[in-house]
Amino acid sequence: MTVKPHPVHLVLGLTIWAIYFVVVYGGMSVGCEITDVSNQQGPWTVVNAFVLLVTIAFTIPLLWLAWLCHQRTPAEPTQARFMMRLAAVLYLLSAVATLLVGFPGAIYPPCL
Repeated sequence: MTVKPHPVHLVLGLTIWAIYFVVVYGGMSVGCEITDVSNQQGPWTVVNAFVLLVTIAFTIPLLWLAWLCHQRTPAEPTQARFMMRLAAVLYLLSAVATLLVGFPGAIYPPCL
């Protein structure tokens, strides 16, 4: 896959993170309503497994896009170089935000 300098990269990472946020918290809310999860089970529930799998499924593409933008950065200082470096940082920031939201949701008991 080729990644070219384009302004869409500046908003795509955070947009993917926002979609992740809605999917995880919407999925947790629905999961807590339709399953019989007790807090005595701890983090070993279907809801926690869902959060962990969705977190991993969203983090890997964000990290891959950050790496691609970093690898495709031009050597000469131009606007394209600035855009690709900034896009790589924003993708990485989105991946870190995904992990920071997902792992507490995966290790603490749900449905409090």
